Amino acid sequence: MTPEQVIREKFQQLRPILNEQQKRLWAATEAMHLGYGGVSIVQRATNLSRSTIHIGINELQQGLSKQQIERVRSKGGGRNSIEETYPQLLTELQELLTPYTRGDPMQPLLWSSKSASHLTKELHNKGYVVSDETVARVLHDLGYSLQSNSKTIEGDQHPERDEQFVYINESIKKLQAAGEPVISIDTKKKELIGNFKNAGKEWCVRGKPARVNVYDFDENGKREKAIPYGIYDLTWNTGWVNVGIDHDTAEFAVESIRRWWNKMGKSLYPKAKHLLITADSGGSNSSRSRLWKVELQKFANETDLIIIVCHLPPGTSKWNKIEHRLFCHITKNWRARPLTNYEVVVNLISHTTTKQGLKVNAELDKNKYHLGKKVSNGLMKLVNITYPKRGERWNYTITPRHI
Repeated sequence: MTPEQVIREKFQQLRPILNEQQKRLWAATEAMHLGYGGVSIVQRATNLSRSTIHIGINELQQGLSKQQIERVRSKGGGRNSIEETYPQLLTELQELLTPYTRGDPMQPLLWSSKSASHLTKELHNKGYVVSDETVARVLHDLGYSLQSNSKTIEGDQHPERDEQFVYINESIKKLQAAGEPVISIDTKKKELIGNFKNAGKEWCVRGKPARVNVYDFDENGKREKAIPYGIYDLTWNTGWVNVGIDHDTAEFAVESIRRWWNKMGKSLYPKAKHLLITADSGGSNSSRSRLWKVELQKFANETDLIIIVCHLPPGTSKWNKIEHRLFCHITKNWRARPLTNYEVVVNLISHTTTKQGLKVNAELDKNKYHLGKKVSNGLMKLVNITYPKRGERWNYTITPRHI
């Protein structure tokens, strides 16, 4: 290695722990050790100015007093801090950050973002000469930081929520131990069908991204959608997705379960007598939906299965197993892929896999499902439904009725 390379390597290692004075004296020592041309070599290796290195050499040759050793800079060196230049700056800045306390509804920052640039502009209007970087540093020193909103306030609190989760877990373990099927169900986000942008990134030739439409509708103004309704088997780590083309209704939800049972569930559980369903409390499989219960009764009659339903409390859908064991992997699998037609949707879902061995089947459902169907009291009486002593608000059992 050349002397310049050696010095550069030393400097990179020492730089984080040396202050201004120590850097200057170390560089001067290296230059004096190299002799003629040493200042140039050290200057190229460290990017310190030649004048700085010469000052260090003079300090070493003349000797440093105790006061000079204790001070990094000479007395009076460096500019004054912004707080010393503007003693009222901290107070002004804090008042700008809390405009409500000033009693002026026309305060500009009351209705604009409190970014460093906006705060700097307001301070300029008050006669302060400061930069965005200085304002950001002062804010940090005052204990402020950039933060996003925190989702911690729940509008509808349910004291029995924890008890419901305990009940669901106990039910799942009991049914799984008996070899009975346990599924988690939900409707995935509706997806636009066509050459439209899909979020995410995918490897492709540099500078040649997939070209998609600017607007989220075709030249005729149409917006076809796919409605993926998922069924996730907690025991076998398998998924079934029924891709609808019409509406997300209770009939569609139960038809999705029916297709899963006929195509997958029946073969996996040939001796099953019960089916445990865990679902959100809202949507097409709402805990309050009459049509959902009527359709489940039809399914129970067809299959001779005792249907046990446990709903997750409102506001807890993110804990639904299907969300992070099936739907998230489907989203990853088709990221940055325009869903140009229903065949693409079905194929991408069907080819979704994970390292944990997830297997997914999908099918297109071309049936029409009408909105706004009403269930009469008489029809509701035909539902053979019972409620447990614990959490009857979200739990019930539908037993087959053979007429």
